[in-house]
Amino acid sequence: MAYTETTTTGYGTRVGRSFKSIGSGFVMFCLATALLWWNEGRAVKTEKMLDEAAGAYVEMENPNKKDASLDGELICGTAMATTEDSLVDAQFGIGANAIAISRKVEYYQWVEHSQSKSEDKLGGKEVTTTTYTYSKEWVSSPVQSSEFKDPAYQNKNMVLTTIEDASQYSENVSFGAYKLNESLIHSISSREGMDLAISEDLLKQFDKNTQVAYERFYGVKQKQPEPEQTVVLSDSAKAVADSLKAVNDSINAAMAKAENKKDFEYIHQASNVLYFGRVPGSPEVGDVRVTFEKVVPAKVTVMAVVDGDTFKPYKAKNGKRFQTLVMGKKSGDEIIDAEKEANNMWLWALRILGIMLVIAGLKGIFGFIETILKVVPFIAGIFGWGVGIVCTVIGVVWSLIIIALAWLFYRPLLGIALLALAGFLVWVFAFKGKDKLKELAAKRNQPQPAQ
Repeated sequence: MAYTETTTTGYGTRVGRSFKSIGSGFVMFCLATALLWWNEGRAVKTEKMLDEAAGAYVEMENPNKKDASLDGELICGTAMATTEDSLVDAQFGIGANAIAISRKVEYYQWVEHSQSKSEDKLGGKEVTTTTYTYSKEWVSSPVQSSEFKDPAYQNKNMVLTTIEDASQYSENVSFGAYKLNESLIHSISSREGMDLAISEDLLKQFDKNTQVAYERFYGVKQKQPEPEQTVVLSDSAKAVADSLKAVNDSINAAMAKAENKKDFEYIHQASNVLYFGRVPGSPEVGDVRVTFEKVVPAKVTVMAVVDGDTFKPYKAKNGKRFQTLVMGKKSGDEIIDAEKEANNMWLWALRILGIMLVIAGLKGIFGFIETILKVVPFIAGIFGWGVGIVCTVIGVVWSLIIIALAWLFYRPLLGIALLALAGFLVWVFAFKGKDKLKELAAKRNQPQPAQ
């Protein structure tokens, strides 16, 4: 059963909060304005840097042989990224000759989901009903169930062991006759499962410790895992649970097919997964699974400036720096085109975010008007609707003006066009919008015909 909690906020408290929100709304408005300005400058500088790099780079024909004439040049070359370094995960006593090794830890826990619904009452009070639902999920860190709202689920969580996520990278990674710098090494993504060769003695020690933790929480060990409890989930919680179940099923299937399986009562090793718990296919609260991966040698393409026997970022005339590593063989033009597409995507994503924050800031500044009128919810709804439209229009216009001014500063021709568009929107709103708002408000006030 879902657990519900109802809270009532008085009119005076709501009005007080609305006035306090003026300050936070103003701060958000200013930060959003700064974000819009900065984003336009960032995009223009990045594009200019990429155009400059496109005309400056040279192809490194043979990375396997050092070429003194390329020193200081922006190059684009393809070679195998390899290493002779051996990396060791000391906690589990395993290692590999790899560019990097990592372990990812997940815990099976009860997770709390909440969904709130607010209703205005005559007199200005607000009644908020929050519904809490609970589901078992794999999560990246233990969940403190002592803070759950439903007493029936409090202190339901435990973990059989606590392990930190960890990653290690080789310091010496070769690119033909050259060496990759740290940033380029971290860009290599040729990940695959790591072969586990954990010693029997260590697995037995893990098994013993896990058994102690299990029986401390569950008491006498159960022959069958406890059945899943039926819970009511919201649509969003169901979507999350379904996606996590799909991931869990794929991991369990991989473990079932693994060749290097080692099974103890509370520890199970299969492929690149080490499982703490009784039955990997039927997880219980407290179970832990650790997935080990390594980054293996792979063919990569580097675009960076040759610096002796290694590389450094390219520095454009405007101060922007650039270096990149992509998987596989790519031409310099392909890399530049991909970087320009990414720059354009970030430009529009941050524009949309900035505009939304500007509108949210304005609503925070003027939201007190609607709150004051909450004594009569129907009237407050009409004014709130109007304030929302006004804030949206002003927010969009203001954002276009800021973007246009930024472009006037960085690129005048497009800035003038954007200012003209903003001016047109102001004219439409000032001279045409008033009559439309009055018409819409009149329709909202008309009594609805009986059904």
